[in-house]
Parts: sequence; C-alpha cells; structure tokens
Amino acid sequence: MSLQTDYNRPMSTPPDTSDANSNLRPGFERTRAWLFDLDNTLYPADCNLFAQVDHRMGEFIERYLGIPYTHARYLQKDYYRRYGTTLAGLMIEHKMEPTAFLEYVHDIDLSPVPEHPELAAAIAALPGRKLIFTAGSRRHAENVAGKLGVLHLFEDICDIVTTGFIPKEQHEAYDRMIGAHGVTPTEAAMFEDMPHNLVAAHDLGMTTVLVHSNYMDHPAQARIRTWTHPPVHVHHMTEDLAGFLRSLAPDAVPG
Repeated sequence: MSLQTDYNRPMSTPPDTSDANSNLRPGFERTRAWLFDLDNTLYPADCNLFAQVDHRMGEFIERYLGIPYTHARYLQKDYYRRYGTTLAGLMIEHKMEPTAFLEYVHDIDLSPVPEHPELAAAIAALPGRKLIFTAGSRRHAENVAGKLGVLHLFEDICDIVTTGFIPKEQHEAYDRMIGAHGVTPTEAAMFEDMPHNLVAAHDLGMTTVLVHSNYMDHPAQARIRTWTHPPVHVHHMTEDLAGFLRSLAPDAVPG
C-alpha cells in the first residue's frame, strides 16, 4: 500500500467556503487551526533524532530505579505501550516527579535535524492558526522547531505540562489543549505519527492526518503496514508532510 496516497472522507458537517479557506482541497475547507505533533512528524523521522531521546529515557530509568539498562529498556517500552507515554508510566508506577526526566531525555544533539525551508513555506501558506501539540516539553519543541526553521510560524506550543502529563491517546489531553488554546475541534486539523493518538481528534470532529515513516517504536506503527484501508479515525495519510501541505493549497505554495 502506498502511503503517499491519502484517503478522503466527507466531513459530517457542510464545509465553510469562506474566502480564506475556499481554495483548500476537500476535507480542509473548514480548517482554521493546524495542530502538529513534533517528534517524527514535524521533523523527518529518517534524521533519527528520536532515537537519542529513546536511549536517554532508558538511561534515566536505569539510574532512577537502580536497575540494569536492559531491564530499564523493558520497563520503558512496557510503560509506553500500557500508559501512552513512558513518563506517564513512571509517574503512575513510581510516583516520579517529571521535571528531571523531561530535562534529561531532551538534552540531545540537534545537528541531525536539517533546516527545512520547503516545510516552512508550506506551513506559512496555511490559512489560520498553527500550534505544536506535543507529548514532549516546550523547550524541546522550541529547540527542534527552531532548528527546522519553523518555530516563528507557530502561535504557541501545547506541551505535556499543559495537558497535565496526560498522553494524547486519552481524550482528556485534547480537552486540555482545547481549553488552553481556544481551539474549535470541528475547525481543526491534527497531524500525528501515531495512529492511536488520532482517535480522540477524530471523535472531537477534527480532520486527521497520519504522517507515517519507517520508524518503528510501537506495535501500532507495524500494524499500519498491514492495513488494506485506514481505520475510520485516519482521514488522510502521507509520508511527506511538506508535500502534503503544499497539495492542500497548491496555488499558494511554490512547488
């Protein structure tokens, strides 16, 4: 299955054809808030940046719990799959205070992240508000988006602190984001690399876009390759975020 092909489904409410959005492709005419996950979504997964974060999570758990690294890695992945994020599992299972964890795991080398002027141009051409919605920290998002050359295009960042450390696979994380930033769900589009993190977005009436890559860190990512058709909560799919954004309003963004 080619993931460069996106799948469109009609929205349950009629599109708004205001001048600002009328040139957008079907499924996005109502979009006035563009929400982007950070890791392996805004930056290309093939730069392997998240592998650094992944490794440092294992190191932190090893030192925090005083256990061998191999066991720390087992707990890291187990908590990730059971609780939505490794951090959530550590907070629930070990009553860990999250600040030191976030600071340690995001202290990484950003040199593999390329500046991405094509992505910047595509985001700049989108009509309406742009927000980063990440399960990482604000500082991490600022650092990475700054390296990409897109930070100045975003109105704000909704990070894991804003959502009360609740993973995005839970509806409450979206509720907190909406409350903090005044987003109208039916006028929002969410771009995300983890399909289960789009369920709540779909349920709220957002347009959803799965940004998929070959990075494998969760069973849900492997299952994508077995799909004959995406599930109902995934409205569009792409492996090329900048190209997909350019296609939304092709007259507005140079190819």
